Amino acid sequence: MATRDTLIEATSELLWERGYSGTSPAMIQKRAHAGQGSMYHHFSGKADLATAAMAHSADLLCQTAEATLSTGGTAIERVIAYLDMERDPMAGCRIGRLVQDADIVDDDTLRRPAAEFFAWLVERITQVFAEGLDRGELRPDVDPRAAASLVVASVQGAYVLARALGDPAGFEAAMQAAKQAVRALAIR
Repeated sequence: MATRDTLIEATSELLWERGYSGTSPAMIQKRAHAGQGSMYHHFSGKADLATAAMAHSADLLCQTAEATLSTGGTAIERVIAYLDMERDPMAGCRIGRLVQDADIVDDDTLRRPAAEFFAWLVERITQVFAEGLDRGELRPDVDPRAAASLVVASVQGAYVLARALGDPAGFEAAMQAAKQAVRALAIR
C-alpha cells in the first residue's frame, strides 16, 4: 500500500477510535509507520489528512449501504436489510461519531465529508422508498424523504443510545423499533 493510502487508513481508524481532537499527527505517523516528512509531503496538515480520511470512510460506508440497498426485493425488504447490516454498536458510526466533535462541526471543510455522506444516504434510502411507492408497495401517504430521514436518524441514535448505556442492547432495541416503523409503511 502506498504511503498516502497508509496515512489515510491510519487516520481513518484513529478518527473512529479517538475522534478528531483526540488524534495527533504523531499518533497518525506512528500508526501509519510513516515519518513527518511523508505526512506533509502528501497532506498540508492534520485537517487536510482528516478530510481525506473521512472521505475514505464515507466511501466505504456508501459502498456497503449501496450493496445492501441494491439487492432485490421490495422497498421494505431492502431498507430492513440496511437496518440489519452488521454493525458494532459500541464502536459507533465511523462518520456519525465525528460530527459530535466541535472542531469538525465548526469547520466547513472538515464537516463536508460527513454532510455529503449523510445527504447521499438519505437520498439513496429516499429513492428506495420512492420506488416502493411507485410500485404500490407503500401506503400512498408515505413521504419517502421523511421515512429515509427516520431510518438514518434511527441508526445514528441507536449508536448513541448503546454507547451512552454501555450496552449494545440499546442499539438492538432501537433497530427493532425502526424495523417495526418501516414495516408499518407497507400497504396491508
